[in-house]
Amino acid sequence: MRRHGPGKPGGRAGAPVQNLLMLNFKLRAAEPRDVAAISALIAELADFEHLSHLVRCTPETLAPHLFGERPVVEAVVAELPDSTGAPGVPGSPVAPVVAFALFFTNFSTFLAKPGLYLEDLYVQPACRGAGIGKALLQHLGALAVARDYGRFEWSVLDWNENAIRFYEKMGATVMTEWQICRVTGERLQAFAAPAAG
Repeated sequence: MRRHGPGKPGGRAGAPVQNLLMLNFKLRAAEPRDVAAISALIAELADFEHLSHLVRCTPETLAPHLFGERPVVEAVVAELPDSTGAPGVPGSPVAPVVAFALFFTNFSTFLAKPGLYLEDLYVQPACRGAGIGKALLQHLGALAVARDYGRFEWSVLDWNENAIRFYEKMGATVMTEWQICRVTGERLQAFAAPAAG
C-alpha cells in the first residue's frame, strides 16, 4: 500500500477544505458501478507518488479482478451523498465516490491463518481531514476480526512521515526490519524462464 496518509493534508495533493466535520460520508463494499471511479482514484494516487508512468490500470483491466468469475481483490469505497460539493468551496464538484481501499487475502504460515492485506488506500485531497481514511482502516480491521484473520497488514513509503505517525497512533507497528522483494515486467518473464544448461 503506497498512499498518502489517510485523512491527512499535505504536499502537492493539496490542503483539505474547511468545515470537514460537516462532511457526511458512508462506507460500503464496492460494486461494479464503482470501477471507473476506483480506477480514476488509483490514477490520482499514482500522480501523488510521481508514479503515473507505471499505471496500467483502467476500468476494463480492473473490473475482472474485482467482479469477474474468480475475483482476487475486494474494495471498500467512501461516498458522499449525490450532488454534494466540497464543504467550504461553493459550487465545487466532488464525485460521490471520494475514497477507496483495495485489499486481498494473504496467509501467515506461523499463525496458520489468513490475513487481510491492504494494497492501496486513497482519499481525495478535498475530503481529507474528515476521518474517512481512519474509518476505512477501522472498517477493514473489523472485517479482519469478523473473518477470524490473524493479521491486518499494509506497506507505507518511508518518506511519508505523516502516514507513518498516523498509523502508529492507530496502533500499527511499522516493521522497518523487513524489505519488500519484487519481480515484475520483463524481469518476471526472465525469472520464470527455465535456467539454460
